Amino acid sequence: MSLFSLEWWQLALLFVPALLNLWGIWHAFNHTFGTPLERIVWIMACVFIPLLGGLAYLLFGWRRAH
Repeated sequence: MSLFSLEWWQLALLFVPALLNLWGIWHAFNHTFGTPLERIVWIMACVFIPLLGGLAYLLFGWRRAH
């Protein structure tokens, strides 16, 4: 199975989590948090725990950013 033989919904299942993580990394990098360590932890969560890190940042992290 190649990337070109996938249906549109299968491609969406692949790219939506990736976009969520990229947005989390970008948002955490460009905003300030209570401490610099908190920013690093959120970025590391998005990088090293792909789906859950991005989802956790969406649910909890973006509200803590200023």
